[in-house]
Amino acid sequence: MPPANAGLCDRFGRTIDYLRVSVTDRCDLRCSYCLPKGYRDFEERDHCLDLGEIERIVGVFAALGVSRVRLTGGEPLLRRGLVPLAARLNALPGVQDLSLSTNATQLADQAAALRQAGVARLNVSLDTLRADRLRQITGRDVLCAVIEGLMAAKQVGFEPIKLNMVVLRGVNDDEIDDMAAFCIEHGFVLRLIEAMPVGDTGRSAQFADLQPIRRRLQERFQLLDAAIPGGGPARYLRSPDGRFSVGFITPLSQHFCATCNRVRLSVDGTLYMCLGQDHSLPLRPLLRSGASDAELMAAVRAAIDLKPERHEFREAPGKLMRVMARTGG
Repeated sequence: MPPANAGLCDRFGRTIDYLRVSVTDRCDLRCSYCLPKGYRDFEERDHCLDLGEIERIVGVFAALGVSRVRLTGGEPLLRRGLVPLAARLNALPGVQDLSLSTNATQLADQAAALRQAGVARLNVSLDTLRADRLRQITGRDVLCAVIEGLMAAKQVGFEPIKLNMVVLRGVNDDEIDDMAAFCIEHGFVLRLIEAMPVGDTGRSAQFADLQPIRRRLQERFQLLDAAIPGGGPARYLRSPDGRFSVGFITPLSQHFCATCNRVRLSVDGTLYMCLGQDHSLPLRPLLRSGASDAELMAAVRAAIDLKPERHEFREAPGKLMRVMARTGG
């Protein structure tokens, strides 16, 4: 592969060093803010990138200076061959941080293999510790499986393990203290997330402004600014004794577009420059028409030039019609 002369930088001076890779748009859950009930519009199998194509694109990005890679979905643990793929990506020159987002329903059986393959960090979606509420949000009775997966990941040495809690007004916003206590008990990092208006499900979610919650937790735990490993948008705080760390992802109440360092590769090979915009470039046709690595690099650089300055979740909440799982988490 030809060497890249410079890293990726967009028109607004932001360095792009983080690639989120969706390995599947399928999921075993139907979270109310993500996939509509009865959703069946999944990508056709022959339109999905195969493992070799994923490896090649990640290699191109790594040669261009991208050092952080996160495997996402859908639910990535449903993708056959994920563990060998993780090992191959981890071995690529330039990849320094390989992580994975999961709902943890399949994690108990795969945690040890993922760790051995080189996955360094996990983000686990868990919006509630109450079985009935989790069933209401996800459509399935999965709390025991998720907790089992979390404990398996902890046992094999994943650290940090971050719990992603989408805070929904009137649904689970009364449970934040319970989630904080759970994270303190097990050494997990809590991440509170505002629901985003992506697709009909996202727009109908019960949005909760995290700023008042941030102020309350900051006062209760005497939280201080903290740096937690990871390349994402969360702003972290930590208690003085180090036992409790919490991150806030606030795309609506306090957006983080000025420091955005990432792009997303969907399962069909489309490169999305922003979760909240439609700017994109299909890479699959290039891959399957025999493009050279140099041509792929040129295409990626051209795509980065399309990256918008910011999303418009506040100004145009009805703009995006695609569901979250089609873009990649």
